[in-house]
Amino acid sequence: MPQGNDPYKTGDGKTMPVPGTDLVVTPRVSARARRMTLRVGRTDGRVSLVVPKGMPLREAEGFVAAHADWIARQVEAAPAPRRVEVGGTLPLMGREVPVVEGAGRAARWTGAAVAVPPDRPGPRVAALCRTLARTHLLEAVDRHATALGRPFGKVTLRDTRSRWGSCTSRGDLMFSWRLILAPPEVLDYVAAHEVAHLAHMDHSARFWDCVGRLMPGYAPRRAWLRREGAALQAIDFG
Repeated sequence: MPQGNDPYKTGDGKTMPVPGTDLVVTPRVSARARRMTLRVGRTDGRVSLVVPKGMPLREAEGFVAAHADWIARQVEAAPAPRRVEVGGTLPLMGREVPVVEGAGRAARWTGAAVAVPPDRPGPRVAALCRTLARTHLLEAVDRHATALGRPFGKVTLRDTRSRWGSCTSRGDLMFSWRLILAPPEVLDYVAAHEVAHLAHMDHSARFWDCVGRLMPGYAPRRAWLRREGAALQAIDFG
C-alpha cells in the first residue's frame, strides 16, 4: 500500500488494514464529503470509509487506527450470513420453518414448510417471500389507510437494506419484502408506520400519536425490528 501524504484517487480501489485485526477498510472518495465517516454494514460486517476528496492517505490511515476497537466491536456484533438451502430452516412470518425439497418449478408454502426444487432454492424462495409479503402488506395497508381515512398510491416491494418502508409525498408506499420473515405484528407495525406518513410526512409528535392510534402498543414491535432486523437482512437468498 502506498505510504506518505499522497491523496486518494477516486476509484482507485485501495483497501487499508485495521490495526490489530484481520479486517480491512474500503475507502470511497467523495467530492461532497467534508469529513471522514466510518460505516460497518449491519448485515455483512463490511467496513467502509468515506474520505473527502484530496484527503492525505496518512490522515485516513490514522483515523482508521484511532477507531480500530470500535470497528472490531461493530463487526463482531454483525449477524453471520445465513444461506437459504434445502435441509435448512427459514424464519417466515415469525417462526422457524423447514425448507424441504419439493416438486415443480416454484417454491411453495405448505403451511408447515417451504417446499422448493433443489436447483437454485434461494431465488425461488425469495420469489415466494415477495408474493407472501405483497399479500400481507396490501391487507395491512388497506386496513390502516381505511382507519386513517386517507387514500394511498401504488405499493412497491424491494429488497432494501437501509429502510423497511417509505412513503412519498404522492402517497406511494414502498416496503422491504423481507418483512414477511418477521412476526406478523412487526410487519403490521411497519405498514401502520408508513400509512401514518400519509397524514404526517415527518416523525413529529403528531406522527407518533397517529401511529399509536392505528396501532396501540406499537413500541415492542418497533423494538423487535431494531433488535432483530439485521439478522433478517443477513439471510442470503443467493
